[in-house]
Amino acid sequence: MELTWHTTIVDNWTASQTQGRLPHAMMLTGIAGTGKRAVAAWFARKRLGLRASTMPEYPVEVPEHADLRWVTTPEDKHTIGIDQVRELVAQLSLTSYEGGGKVAVIEPADAMTASASNALLKTLEEPPGDTLLVLVVDRPGRLPATIVSRCQRLSLHVPSEDEGLAWLHSFQPGTDWRGALKDAGFAPMAAIEGLSRVDETSALTEELRAVADGRATPLKVAAKWAKLEPDFVLGWLSRQIQCCIKRTELRGTAEPSKIVSDSVLDRIDRQKLFCFLDIINRLRGQPVGSFNVQLTFECLLIDWSTQLQSLTGTE
Repeated sequence: MELTWHTTIVDNWTASQTQGRLPHAMMLTGIAGTGKRAVAAWFARKRLGLRASTMPEYPVEVPEHADLRWVTTPEDKHTIGIDQVRELVAQLSLTSYEGGGKVAVIEPADAMTASASNALLKTLEEPPGDTLLVLVVDRPGRLPATIVSRCQRLSLHVPSEDEGLAWLHSFQPGTDWRGALKDAGFAPMAAIEGLSRVDETSALTEELRAVADGRATPLKVAAKWAKLEPDFVLGWLSRQIQCCIKRTELRGTAEPSKIVSDSVLDRIDRQKLFCFLDIINRLRGQPVGSFNVQLTFECLLIDWSTQLQSLTGTE
């Protein structure tokens, strides 16, 4: 299905290609589920002259072409290593097989190790021949400034709630998407993933509420959460805290929080909610394996069990 909310991106690309002003390196950013990988695949098709739909499409199909290199994390690793980048650089230095230039997609580019990022710098500064590099970035804060400064940044937005719901109903009719879309921060593909993991998110919701109400201990819940993917848990938790903040701002109109009752939320200082959200998002910006997952969840849940009383609001 076409991602109809990316009309501006398509129009700008078409105009730049017509005028011969395409950049040599692009960085696609945006929250999970906005369609960054779909846009990268569409760019690759258009640049290499392959058949392409009017708009980027979901599910994503990586094009097959002799002049396309699509680099991602190996199945048994969480990072993109220097050997992968060195191999990519060597391949890009060769002559185009079909004479129409080359395209390289790195996703997620923020999974590159420091040495891998350094190995890519020269190619970003002096791209060989007619080369387009597309960096798909989930966490921009993980990338060194030297990489960011050498790319044209394109931030992908989420559709409006109505547009997102219409798209999801076309994707899978007869499903109640409203709750899943809100839980996903209005990113449609994240809503699809969230619905496929509804049992896990329901359990997380109940467990976090139980910690706030004193019906469950932080240590016991943290042990269960540590068995899940840290990015999944932290991303979900970030969205829930954002909902709590919105509830404190729009008490009369915003929906009640699923993770804490209004009576408990009234006892939490709003500034400390922002501080807690910042801590969570900083953890999301760190590479997997750089912190003790269970201990981190224990600390977050202990803070939550005390209505964030230990936070200073300046952390």
